[in-house]
Amino acid sequence: MTWLIVFVWSRSLIFTSEPLEMHKRWQVNDATGLLEHAGFSREVFVLRHLTNYRGTDSWWNAYQAHENAYASTNFPLEIVTLYPGFFEDPVDDTERAAILLHEGHHLLGRNEADALERTWLEKARIGWTRDRYGETKVFDATEETTFNGTTLFQCKENHHWDCVPPVVYHPGETLKH
Repeated sequence: MTWLIVFVWSRSLIFTSEPLEMHKRWQVNDATGLLEHAGFSREVFVLRHLTNYRGTDSWWNAYQAHENAYASTNFPLEIVTLYPGFFEDPVDDTERAAILLHEGHHLLGRNEADALERTWLEKARIGWTRDRYGETKVFDATEETTFNGTTLFQCKENHHWDCVPPVVYHPGETLKH
C-alpha cells in the first residue's frame, strides 16, 4: 500500500507540471559536467540518472509557494523543478552548478540548513569563489540565505563574511570538513 501511495504521489507531481525544455536541459547537463569534473560523484549520479527535471510547478510546489527560488526538490521522489531564475540570473554554468549542487544535497536527503552549509563549504571546488563571483546576484542571494540559515557566519563580529577559508581542491581528492 505504501508503494502505491508513493507511486501515485510522484506521478501526480509529474503529470501536473511540464518537463524541462531541451535547450534548458543542455544547460543543466553542462552545469552537471562541472560538478562531475570537481569530483561530486554522488551528487552527479543522482542529478544525471535519478532526477526528473520539471520546468513548471506541480500542484504540490504551487501549494508550497517557492518565491524567489532558483529550484525546488521533492525528496525522496527525486523531482527537481527549475524556475526561470535558474536560467536567467546565473552569469555562467559555474553558478548553475552551485545551484544544482545544493539541490543534489537535497536529493541525497539533506535538509535545507545542511544543503546550504555543504554547498557553501564546497563552492570553491567548482571555482565559485568570492573573488570571481562576489558581485553576482546568485552569489549574493546564496550568501544571504546561508547567513540566515546556518551558523557559518557567526565567528566574526560583523557577521558579514563567512568564517570558512577558501578550500583548494584538486579533482580526485576527498573534501574534509
